[in-house]
Amino acid sequence: MKQSRTMSMVEAVANVIVGYVLAIATQIVVFPWFGIETGLADHLTIGLAFVGVSLLRGYLLRRLFEAARVRNFRSRHD
Repeated sequence: MKQSRTMSMVEAVANVIVGYVLAIATQIVVFPWFGIETGLADHLTIGLAFVGVSLLRGYLLRRLFEAARVRNFRSRHD
């Protein structure tokens, strides 16, 4: 069954929110292990940078896999 565009958007937004919260929580726990002390504002800003990188990575991987899927489909039907 194919996922609707609305549900794809809901999934993408949920993924970003969960990723952002996990990035912040991970930083708060891990940074002190390395002697890095930052405030909440810094954690939130760093988390946004991680979210941006994650979004770009996800987009590029989806496009790569879609290109591979199309190539595979074409090679089977030529």
